[in-house]
Amino acid sequence: MASRFADIPFAPSVEVFELVAKFNADPHPNKVNLSVGAYRTDEGKPWVLPVVRKVEQAMVADDSLTKEYLPITGMPEFCEVATSLVLGADSQAIATKRAGGVQGLSGTGSLRLAMTFLKEQCGAKACLNSKPTWGNHLLMFRHLHYEDIREYRYWDPSTKGLDFSGMLVDFRAAPDKSVVVLHACAHNPTGVDPSHEQWKDICKVVQEKKFYVIFDCAYQGFASGDLDKDAWAVRYFVSQGVELFIAQSFAKNFGLYNERVGNLCVVAATPDALERIKSQVKLIVRGNYSNPPAHGARVVNTTLRDPELYSEWKGCIKTMANRVLAMRKALRDRLEALGTPGKWNHITDQIGMFSYTGLTQAQVAYLVEHYHIYLMKSGRVSMCGLSTSNLDYVAKAMHDAITKITT
Repeated sequence: MASRFADIPFAPSVEVFELVAKFNADPHPNKVNLSVGAYRTDEGKPWVLPVVRKVEQAMVADDSLTKEYLPITGMPEFCEVATSLVLGADSQAIATKRAGGVQGLSGTGSLRLAMTFLKEQCGAKACLNSKPTWGNHLLMFRHLHYEDIREYRYWDPSTKGLDFSGMLVDFRAAPDKSVVVLHACAHNPTGVDPSHEQWKDICKVVQEKKFYVIFDCAYQGFASGDLDKDAWAVRYFVSQGVELFIAQSFAKNFGLYNERVGNLCVVAATPDALERIKSQVKLIVRGNYSNPPAHGARVVNTTLRDPELYSEWKGCIKTMANRVLAMRKALRDRLEALGTPGKWNHITDQIGMFSYTGLTQAQVAYLVEHYHIYLMKSGRVSMCGLSTSNLDYVAKAMHDAITKITT
C-alpha cells in the first residue's frame, strides 16, 4: 500500500551529528573527533562533574522528593538563582523586581520561547544573526516564519577576528525593532568576542535602533573560568536600561547536556511589564511541552544555593576552562614550531569551546580523508577534542593539509 507521505522530501542531515556518526564508525586507531560541542577530559572521556554526582546521590536518598509536575514556568527557586547568577547578586533589576525567569529546555528551548514571544506579541518581522552563528539560531527563526532573516558581519577571515565596523554598518542598515541575537561570551562558532569598548558601542546602536535583544548565554563560567567576567556584556546592557532576554544554558558549565536545563531570564523596564511578558511566555510553554523537567533544575538549584557546593562547582568550571585554554596554547605552540604557513595567534586570542581555525573546506576534507580527524566544514574545531596524546598528531596533520592544499 502506498503511503500518503511517500513524496515528503528527506530533510538535510545535521552536520555535527553526521560527523559524530562517521567518527564512531571509523575503525582507524588514531581518529580524532574535533566536532562535538561537549567537554572531554584529557583522556577523551565525558566528565560528570563531581559536584553533580554528589548532589544526585543526596537526591536519591531524599524521600521527600517526588515526580510531581513542575509549574508551567518551572521551578521558581531555580529560576530565581539562575537569574541572579547571570545578572549578579547585587543587580538593581532584581532588587526592583524588573527581572525574573522562566525555566526553558536548555538554551535552545529558552531561545525559542523568546523568539516566539517577540513574533507573536510584539509583531517582530526581522531578525539579525551573526555571520556565522550557531545553526539552530537560523533554523528556529525559519521555523517561526520570520519574514526578514538577516545576517550581520562578524568574522573577518583576513584578520581571523571581529569585523566590528561591518557589524555596526549592518546593524544600522537593519529595520528598527529587529530582533538581534548576541552571544554573551565565547561566540559560537568563532570564539571571537567583542572588547568591552566595542560592547559599549554595540549597546548604543542597539538602543538607537530599538532592537529587541536576545543574549545567548551558553558558556558563563566555562569560557574564562570567571562567572562575572563572562557575564560582563549582559550586565552592561542591563545597566544601560536595555530591556532584554537572556537564554541561559546549564549544559556546558554543569555538564548537564542531556538534562535540558535552561532559564529564560527577562529584564523589563517595570515590574508590571515583566509579569505581562511572563504570562504570555507561560502560554507558549503550555502549548508546546506543558512544563519542564525537574531533575537538572534541582541539581543546579541545590548547587548554587549551598556555599560549599557552589565553591566546589566554581572549581569544576575553572578546571574545564583551564584545560581548554591549555589546549589552545599547546596547539598554537606546535603549529608555530612546525613553521605552519600563516599566523596562529587567533587560536589563543579566541575563547571558549570552539575555535575558527581558518582552514578551508578542501583542507578540512583532506584532514578527514587522510588523517581521520573529524571537524566541521567551516574549519571550526572543538578544543575539547584535543588532548596531550593527540596534539602532535593533529598539529602535524594541520601543517600537512595547509602546506599541500592551498585553496
